[in-house]
Amino acid sequence: MSLEIPLDALQALQSKIHYEFKQVKLLIQALTHTSHANEKGCLHNERLEFLGDAVLELAVSHELFQKFPEAQEGHLTKMRSAMVREAALAQVAKRIGLGECILLGKGEEVQGGREKNSVLSDAMEAVLGAIYLDGGLDPARTCVNFLFEGLWPSPPETFRPKDFKSLLQEATQRIWKARPSYALGSSHGPEHAKLYTVIVTLPDNIQVQWEESSMRRAEQGAAEEALRLIKSRHPELFQPES
Repeated sequence: MSLEIPLDALQALQSKIHYEFKQVKLLIQALTHTSHANEKGCLHNERLEFLGDAVLELAVSHELFQKFPEAQEGHLTKMRSAMVREAALAQVAKRIGLGECILLGKGEEVQGGREKNSVLSDAMEAVLGAIYLDGGLDPARTCVNFLFEGLWPSPPETFRPKDFKSLLQEATQRIWKARPSYALGSSHGPEHAKLYTVIVTLPDNIQVQWEESSMRRAEQGAAEEALRLIKSRHPELFQPES
């Protein structure tokens, strides 16, 4: 692969991502858009992008898991999705001036490819894939942590699950001056994968049920569903959620 990116630009980019390549050809391939490869007959970055996508998800998942020990799986998934989406990756790419180093075909260059989120995010993933191939997972994770510095989500308190049982009780006390009641409707399945159905009865005798893998989660699910029902029937009693 011929060196079409100035050497000083490659060196500056490696400094910005805090990784020095042993095989610089991998970095050049990661920066080669398909439009350029089609014109020059060289390798493009799509395979590295495929690999880098997996590396990025693993690195971000690991860091979120460590940063937010109290966050539930659903919250972790939402945080990860926000961080690895195209716009977020393009923002990271712009912070390090990645667009200036991407090899584009003439048509893509004219169409402003260096500023396109899709081109930037794909190249960013490809660079991570190249780092993984060149140095392994640890350098790739280190690079991700550095690139996303200052962009990680809010403190864990933001992601703690709401206590829907308490919220439901507050709502029923306001409306009926009474509490809801909970009862186990049924349980089924093997001991290692048992499912529980909890029924919550509101003071007006309306019942809502929810099935989960634990009594606690089933009660919270039933309470959340009941609270949603109450809000739909008594919207005037609730402030809009922020």
